[in-house]
Amino acid sequence: MTLATPAAQETPERTGRPTAVITGIGVAAPNGLGTEQWWQSTLQGTSGIGPVVDYDASRYPSRLVGRIAGFEAAEHIPGRLLPQTDRVTRLALVAGAEALADADANPAELAEQDGYGEYGCGVVTSNATGGFEFTHREIRKLWTQGPQQVSVYESFAWFYAVNTGQLSIRHKLRGPSGVLVSEQAGGLDAIGQSRRTLRQGVKLSLTGGMDSSLDPWGLVSHLASGRLSRSDDPATAYLPFDTRAAGQVPGEGGAMLVLEEETAARARGARVYGEIAGYAATFSPRPGSGRPPGLERAARLALADSGLGVEDVDVVFADAAGLPTADDEEAAALRALFGPYGVPVTAPKTLTGRLFGGGAPLDVAAALLALRDGVIPPTAGIDRPVPEHRLDLVRDTPRQAPLRTALVLARGHGGFNAAVVVRSPETA
Repeated sequence: MTLATPAAQETPERTGRPTAVITGIGVAAPNGLGTEQWWQSTLQGTSGIGPVVDYDASRYPSRLVGRIAGFEAAEHIPGRLLPQTDRVTRLALVAGAEALADADANPAELAEQDGYGEYGCGVVTSNATGGFEFTHREIRKLWTQGPQQVSVYESFAWFYAVNTGQLSIRHKLRGPSGVLVSEQAGGLDAIGQSRRTLRQGVKLSLTGGMDSSLDPWGLVSHLASGRLSRSDDPATAYLPFDTRAAGQVPGEGGAMLVLEEETAARARGARVYGEIAGYAATFSPRPGSGRPPGLERAARLALADSGLGVEDVDVVFADAAGLPTADDEEAAALRALFGPYGVPVTAPKTLTGRLFGGGAPLDVAAALLALRDGVIPPTAGIDRPVPEHRLDLVRDTPRQAPLRTALVLARGHGGFNAAVVVRSPETA
């Protein structure tokens, strides 16, 4: 297993390489546990953002979160795993199992088939915060009861790589695996790394991202970033590309995806959602350097990697920071790429909050289902779009459209940028 951050950029060398396709999707999101429930909630504009209910947050300056309500881990995973897992790992296990079931892929069975082998299936995930709730509970025991009361599972339950490890063990995914730590951009970086493993001979990789850090200490950590909205209105707290934009809402969850080499996937009769046609990552320079941000370059590199041009993109799933300066920078990048109002832009994460390592994989899942259904999910709550942005923002209601190619963008705190190009199976 590797702990990694992404390369500064991807080299566009598409010819002759194996094609990576998505055959399974699993979702755990604030507005829906399970792929189809979440997708219908997203199209209907059902929000998962609300006040903190698990503890008294009245003295916190920000009191809204995107929390998965009613999630009972014991209903979804074996009891023996409960003492050793944090909430984030339980969510990853549920979404991972759904993705593999959706792909009709049993790694243990595939390992016995010609062309897979024992190390033919791996897992690469993204995580930004580790096992927050588990760690803070055990630290409280250390302070109040002594070290003898601290769980032995604390040795790994806190770690960024724990989701990868537990998924690997549970599903016998013994091939090349890893974890990417680049905040909101990390989920795209995990998908890009999974695609690399397929090009090195892996036949199937479970990939995506999951985060959950909304306990009292976790919320304090998010507050320390200075990026959270202080609104108490769930409908208007997180408004990217709006004149009232004043911060973000933290959320939990994400998506897991089954990424397969296309020839192997079709040989076993797998249903294909779409192709990961292009990927790239860049780093933005430090603020005040005078050099441009790296998001536009990441998008151009991803398109070059896919062999497509800007004219081929039918929809953009934006990073949508909800911070005026960051929104201005992303809008400028989109204008430079597509021209004013040049392509439909959406940010369904306004219904979930920002999910950190899980946010971008959820956008990729949305892009795949948008291509499947010919519909662009809306950006909720944007009543006053910034005129200077000149974006064709899909707002409030879904937009029907013929879709073949989507561009997904993500930025992580600290200068991370990533872009993924998704194509429909008809064009893959």
